[in-house]
This record gives sequence, structure tokens and C-alpha cells, in this order.
Amino acid sequence: MTQQRNQQRRIAVVGGGISGLAAANRLVELGLGDGLLLFESGERLGGALWTVHEEGLQVEQGVDNFITTLPWGLDLCRRLGLADRLVQTNPDFRQTYVVRRGRLHKLPDGFLMMAPTRMWPLAVTPLLSPLGKLRCALEYFIPPSRSEADESMAAFVRRRLGREAFERLVEPLVSAVYAADLEKLSVEATLSRFREMEREHGSLVRAMRRQMTARRKDRKAGQKAESGPRFSMFVTLRDGLSSLVDAIVERLPAGAVRTGTSVDAVARVGDRWRLTLGGGRAEEVDDLILATPSHAAARLLEPVDAELAGLLGRIEHSGTAVVSVAYRREQIDHPLTGLGIVVPAAERSPILACSLSSQKYTHRAPEGTMLLRVFAGGTRRPELAETPDAQLLPEILDNLSRLLRITGEPIYTRVARWPNNMPQYHVGHKQLVERIEALAGRLPNFSLAGNSYHGVGIPDCINGAQQAAERLARN
Repeated sequence: MTQQRNQQRRIAVVGGGISGLAAANRLVELGLGDGLLLFESGERLGGALWTVHEEGLQVEQGVDNFITTLPWGLDLCRRLGLADRLVQTNPDFRQTYVVRRGRLHKLPDGFLMMAPTRMWPLAVTPLLSPLGKLRCALEYFIPPSRSEADESMAAFVRRRLGREAFERLVEPLVSAVYAADLEKLSVEATLSRFREMEREHGSLVRAMRRQMTARRKDRKAGQKAESGPRFSMFVTLRDGLSSLVDAIVERLPAGAVRTGTSVDAVARVGDRWRLTLGGGRAEEVDDLILATPSHAAARLLEPVDAELAGLLGRIEHSGTAVVSVAYRREQIDHPLTGLGIVVPAAERSPILACSLSSQKYTHRAPEGTMLLRVFAGGTRRPELAETPDAQLLPEILDNLSRLLRITGEPIYTRVARWPNNMPQYHVGHKQLVERIEALAGRLPNFSLAGNSYHGVGIPDCINGAQQAAERLARN
């Protein structure tokens, strides 16, 4: 494609969350920024990346960090010149608590989401009964499934580790990430590496032991370390994740960003896309990226491709409320030597999880103040994502106070609501997305992006968005 044609192309990105922003940034990097338009119906860009600074606190309203085992978040930060602002989790408190009968217990050391790397911590944990521990130990001898079909997370874990380990260990850990019903959540679409461990090694325990042995051999052999800075598994930005949003926006051409502008309809007109905006205005563009939730994309694409819209509409969503609350440290009687708390569904608590935000990243609150982020809702209690403060706060704070032995009232509270924003990767999700992408690929000069398809984390969203931009650039 000639440089002249690139300069003449008008490209619309609909959706101003991290996916839309990453797509827009990649288009600029590919020399396609001159005709770029980014539409966001709200007044603020960034979606779930939203940092508030008030009363001496740094409060993340949505997402508060991202994983480093996937490269795309770190790579984008480096390209934006933000690498020196990345902050690792506090190494003194890398521990997770699990609630059992209203009390906090440490997650067994070496238990990674659904696979133990060490058996002794599992043998002595009070989170499981003697029979539950024995059933976990038998995982080593249970033959792998021969079926290639997708499986729910609940079915997979009960088959490998037993009912008790599922209910008391795996369910709260996975629910804290996906806010999902694990009876429906797909293993293949979320934590496929564990299914691959079973297929390759016959056992999760056997797979983890072999991995640990291989790592020890590498260390003994003096394997050369990777170049560049090494990060813990999760990082954030010192000035808050909104600084990632700001850095991208600074790169976009003047006039490209249209906040407070809804896209109410899209249509094909000749070889172009026509976007009907709020108020009846219209824009015509050559290329279109829909970086919206799949249900919003389904509504827009219904007149264009009803079959594609129908498939997009099959991806269900849940929502959460994030309650940020601060106390003076002396108000909390529990020692709290970890970074987070997860709550099993069996506890029947309104709380899904709680992040000890200022202990996780110490710059988020003044010394002597503990900033917590409590997650409520999900598929367990979806109504909590839209429950008014007057009803939500008393229930959350009462449960939190009993859990952490808190006295007195909080010195700060703030509620952020995220209704209908967490896609549910049900069994068969990968096959559904393959069908969606096959149909989307038939539409000329069009791409989909967002967390509805290939991962809900920041790196996954960045990767999918950049691929969407690159597909258009190749046209």
C-alpha cells in the first residue's frame, strides 16, 4: 500500500477502553494515524483503567495491575516510555488468604491456581479435611481424560483434585479472576495450560514436579538470565494505570479522540462504513474496528450481518462492584501478612475477594493507612453490581469488619460499578470465537477487539487490539 493511500484512509475505532486505545496506538505506529477517529460514548477514556487520587490515596477503580508472564503489557509500556515507572508487588507480603468458616487461612504454599507444587503445605492446611487432602494426593494416580472435548472448570477440578479442593481452593481463586460460574466456565478458554499438563504428563502434580526439577537443573547449569529488568508476576504503574491511558492519548493525532460521542448504528455504504453518531450525525470511514463488549458489537452489527450478531450475542457477561475503603492500621486487629483474600462461594458472603491494595503496592496510601479494594457481585450475586451505596456499603463493611476484626468506621469509601462488563467464557467459547472471527473476516476492512474473545486481562486486550490494527494495515 502506498504512503499516499495510507494518508487518505479514514479509520474508526469504536470504544475507548484499553482495547480501543491499544488499537489506535498501533495504527499510529503503523503510519495510519492521519485519518484516525476514536469514538467513546462516555466522557472518560480508559474503561476499567481508572485511577483516582484523593485524600492522599491512589485508588484504582477497576483493574489495578497486570500480569507479566504475557509480554504485551510490558512491551506497550516500554514503547510508550513507561518502563521506568513500573512497580512490582511488595515482596514482603506475597501471600493469599482463603476464608473458611469466617476466618482467614493462608493458601498452601506452592498452590498455583489448581495445581500443588509442594505436598507438605497441602497436607497441613486447615482449609481441607483429612479426606479432602487424601483425595488431592490421589490426583497423581488418576488417569487423564481421553476426551478432546472442552470441559467446565468445575468438572475438570473435581475429576482431578476432588470436590473439596474445588470448593475450598480452586473455586475462590478462579472466581476472583473471572467472576464466573465455574460449572459453566471453560477450561480450554481460560486455564488451558492445566488441561495441557494433564494430557502431556497424565497428572497435574506430576507435571508441576517435572517443571520444578527442570528449573532446578537450569539453575545448577548456570543458565544465562534473560536480559532487561525482571519483574514479579504482577506489576502496576507508579502514577496509576490511568497514566497508561494518558500516554497513549498523547500519541494520538489532534482531533482524533471523540469522547461523549456514541455510535448508534453502522452500515456498509458502497465500499465504506457509515457510522451514525448520537444526535443523528454521520461519519464515513474506510476501515472499522469495534473495540466494544460483544453485546454492544452485536447490536451494531445486526443490520450488517445478523448471523455474526447472533453469535456475538451468545457471549454472556457478568458485573461487579468495587468498594474501595481505607482504615487506620490500628483499626484492623488481624495481622494481615498477605496481599489478598479470596472467599469461596460456600461461605455465602457478598464478598468475592479483597485486595490489600496499599500493602500490595505501598505507594497507594500514607504510612499507617490500609487501603482495601473489595469485589462483590459476579455470577454469585449479579444484582450487587448495581445496588445503591446505601444498601451495598453496610452489607460489605459489616462482612469485612467481622472478617478482619475491624473496629470503628472507615476513613474513606468509594464505590465503582462495572455492570455487564466481564465476559463469561463458557464451555465451547473457543469454538464460538472461531466462528465469530470467521464471519467477521468476511466483512471488508473490519476487525473486532476487546476482552470478549481471547482473554480478559490487560495484556490479552492489548494483544488482540494490536492484531486487529495490523489486520487492517495489511489490507
